[in-house]
Amino acid sequence: MNVVIIGGDAAGMSAAMQLSRKRKDASITVLEKGAVYSYAQCGLPYFIGGEVAKSDELIARPVSFFREKAGIDARIYHEVTSVDASGQQVHGTNLENGEAFTVDYDMLLVASGAGSIFPPFEGKDLEGIHLLKTIPDAEKIVEDMKEDVLNVTVIGGGYIGLEVAENLAKDGRKVRIIDLMERVGNVYDAEISEKIQEEAERHNIELVLKEKVQSFTGENGRVDGVVTDQGSYPSDMVIVAIGVKPNTGFLDGTGVHLHPSGAVLVNPYMETNIAGIYAAGDCATQFHRVKQKDDFVPLGTHANKQGRIAGINMAGETKAFQGIVGSSVMQFFDLAIGKTGLSEQEAKDEGIDYSVIGYDSAAIAHYMPENAPLFIRMMKDNKTDKLIGMQAIGKRGVDKRIDVAATAIYHGMTTEEMENLDISYAPPFNTAWDPVQQGARRL
Repeated sequence: MNVVIIGGDAAGMSAAMQLSRKRKDASITVLEKGAVYSYAQCGLPYFIGGEVAKSDELIARPVSFFREKAGIDARIYHEVTSVDASGQQVHGTNLENGEAFTVDYDMLLVASGAGSIFPPFEGKDLEGIHLLKTIPDAEKIVEDMKEDVLNVTVIGGGYIGLEVAENLAKDGRKVRIIDLMERVGNVYDAEISEKIQEEAERHNIELVLKEKVQSFTGENGRVDGVVTDQGSYPSDMVIVAIGVKPNTGFLDGTGVHLHPSGAVLVNPYMETNIAGIYAAGDCATQFHRVKQKDDFVPLGTHANKQGRIAGINMAGETKAFQGIVGSSVMQFFDLAIGKTGLSEQEAKDEGIDYSVIGYDSAAIAHYMPENAPLFIRMMKDNKTDKLIGMQAIGKRGVDKRIDVAATAIYHGMTTEEMENLDISYAPPFNTAWDPVQQGARRL
């Protein structure tokens, strides 16, 4: 059985390892456009800021492991340009020598991930303008951060933009965030993102909001400014972090069905509508258990799970992906910020009759010296009393509460059922009534 996997990161290699263990008769070929396999994309901002000393520390397993230990034909610099679904062939270009290649398959897994969005801004090819998606991207940024690079502009105030801004500021740079939206952290409700904004300003990050980037200026081939529809901003370096889009262009003409986001539509077994073709990870959809429909939420946790499930099913066993509830957590200076389930805007978009409350609580007992404020927003479906969303922000205790709420939402618990949860308590760890249960009682 010839198996071809497009993409050598989380989803692709999770699937490859399942196949190598379960199907000894499988000949597995992985086609990776870059040179690095199985790396931690989420750790890239921390390498830029120096918290992670070497980029190699972000690599879970080198390509040599897959070749020598798992018997996988793990290729590098092999860019796939098209797929012949009827002839069951993958076509592409070897970027090292420019030669075309063709690989036959019996089963194909599309695990090509997502690429950074980079609009056609005038001057986008100037030196000092960077994207951040891969280890080579991060290495270029670090190499470019010379002593005279003091003023850095980050375009985009989402997860990556905020984490990059934090790490650059900690490294002693003057940082500015430009975003088209009216607030940073726009995936969160306003009460949460306002607190993120306060934290940014407290650490002297300049926020330029509701402005549209139009072009970059520069002298001698290097960027020296960013121009928006309302002004211009001097910049020694620019990092563009405005989002990602699925790498699925090479599927044109195959008949594979795509989500409006461009991600490959898959069923619970990671199958596409074309027999023998599977997809997983940041290039595929994830079923959202609250929305009860396919969604596009590209996160490493989903990619690893989906890749494993794809590999198990391609090996001839049966396992279904159970869906997501939209959980995430991030650090921003002294704060942790978490989200699970729906935001208030998503609840409105889904036409749900909901109630929502925002309230102040405490991470641990108020009399303990390490206590810190914890702000929570909790939302329920009025018709079913089920918890459908929660967000939290504070110096400590955020991740614990988000994970409790994520578990409750995953299993469709009502707020009354949440009151009855037996959650651990001792003054250094919690309050007698956990903050999540405090909200459940009040909703």
